[in-house]
Amino acid sequence: MKRKRARLVELSHPIRHGLVTYPGLPGPEITDHLSREAAALLYGPGTSFHIARISMVANTGTYVDSPFHRFAEGADLAAMPLDRMADVEGIVIRISGARAIDRERLAGRDVRGKAVLLHTGWDRNWETSAYGTEAPFLGAGATEWLVGEGAALVGIDSVNIDDVADKLRPAHTGLLRAGIPIVEHLCGLDQLPETGFRFHAAPPRVERFGSFPVRAYEVLS
Repeated sequence: MKRKRARLVELSHPIRHGLVTYPGLPGPEITDHLSREAAALLYGPGTSFHIARISMVANTGTYVDSPFHRFAEGADLAAMPLDRMADVEGIVIRISGARAIDRERLAGRDVRGKAVLLHTGWDRNWETSAYGTEAPFLGAGATEWLVGEGAALVGIDSVNIDDVADKLRPAHTGLLRAGIPIVEHLCGLDQLPETGFRFHAAPPRVERFGSFPVRAYEVLS
């Protein structure tokens, strides 16, 4: 019997030269380390390779934050448990009509051990001046609730999981202190059901790094 193939849903933004992810942070610089023309001179006609070089801040595109992003003693990307970021049962919580996501918006959901994805629809403003202004964020009370209920990961399709005007960063502080990774700048959450999928957003194992881009996606059976 032919096995039914799972459906994959893309949830990450593509990265390209000069992309502005977070207002005020530089975009990536993508250049050739070895061009195809230079490679042909090395290997001979008809044989060429391309080796690219990228220089960027870690917080580029759709990325994951590990505890080390906020706490010097926290787990970095190399130390984060893989089962927190890959093949995690997911739940989408749809948020509309409010900028601050409070505890009442989440209460009653079963989030224990799950990747909790906050669908605000803010990704519609990606790469516009509106993206970094008055964006939705997770409130302190909702953060405490997610920690208390044992969420495995929290993601959002907004510019920041915190209110960018709040320098205390309560959502980052509370979640990362509890060892709960954060995925920011998601997209395409409108394509997902509220439950019944597996979430994947694993970064490379880079030591002494707190954040890094991911290829975030869902597997729907």
